[in-house]
Amino acid sequence: MSIVLDAGALIAVERGDRDMIALIKRERREGRAPLSHGGVIGQAWRGGYGRQAILGRLLPGVDVQALDDELGRRAGVLLGAAGGADVIDAAVVLLAHDGDEIFTSDPGDLRDLAAVAGRHVELIPV
Repeated sequence: MSIVLDAGALIAVERGDRDMIALIKRERREGRAPLSHGGVIGQAWRGGYGRQAILGRLLPGVDVQALDDELGRRAGVLLGAAGGADVIDAAVVLLAHDGDEIFTSDPGDLRDLAAVAGRHVELIPV
């Protein structure tokens, strides 16, 4: 089982959410890295290391996948099938595998995308 982080999870880290910070630290201690992708980082990263020190310290422990041509195309296909429009959310869902947990501030949209993608994931609101 892996954990996947959307922008809401990273924003929670930046706001000092102790549960989210502890979760990421626990994963790192146990030799696992939470997953995310570069588009998610772009949604959360606003001020650089001086202004986002907490997030800046935790990001090196996150496995940040590229939102490249292959993932972008797969996300587009998923959006077409689901009737959605948010490529960042679609790519987050596609990073997850059955049994994974996605930490999100938008469980409704991700639930629909996961259903269409056939992903059996746990959506954890943050």
